[in-house]
Amino acid sequence: MAEKATVIAVSKALEGAKKRNFRETVDLAINLKDIDLALPKNRIQEDIILPYGRGKEVSICVIGGGELALKAKNVADLVITPEELGTIADDKKEAKTIANSTDYFIAEAPLMPTVGKRLGTVLGPRGKMPKPIPPGADPAGMVDSLRRSVTIRTKDRMTFHAPVGTVEMDPEEIADNIETILKRVEARLEKGKFNIASSWVKTTMGPAERLV
Repeated sequence: MAEKATVIAVSKALEGAKKRNFRETVDLAINLKDIDLALPKNRIQEDIILPYGRGKEVSICVIGGGELALKAKNVADLVITPEELGTIADDKKEAKTIANSTDYFIAEAPLMPTVGKRLGTVLGPRGKMPKPIPPGADPAGMVDSLRRSVTIRTKDRMTFHAPVGTVEMDPEEIADNIETILKRVEARLEKGKFNIASSWVKTTMGPAERLV
């Protein structure tokens, strides 16, 4: 169960948001301190499964053939076969469109070098290189986990953001999601919570409420 202070901050952020004609996302912003992100070893890139999910659809693409492709058709939003991979890679516009509209990629393990070579320049900078899966494996479990995940990626920036829900979710659920992320981030930092200068929660267009 989330801390009362976190739930109160989330509630204030939701209450302070005006009604919009679209479903606003709730975002967590984390500001770091006393850490050199110019050093790659200090940077964080990690997928974190949220206890209550994002509150909206997460798009998954599976790259593979044979049995994996057949199983993926039932659970993924897009399936790219090895034969289609080259065609997509040669069409930079289509490759970028797929990369921008897809949250996570899963690729058959033996195809990983080919995917890296053909699509690495598109997926790499977006932090969307595929997660490997054995040939013929059932991707349902991995897809389900990724649909409830967010990716934390600091790069060399002291401030980074992560979606933690939508305005339609309960404050307690969003608060639990937030604390899950904060705990994982603290565990990755050299000085733990002492490397976090502040953290804030806000809706897409609403005012921010301080958490830490």
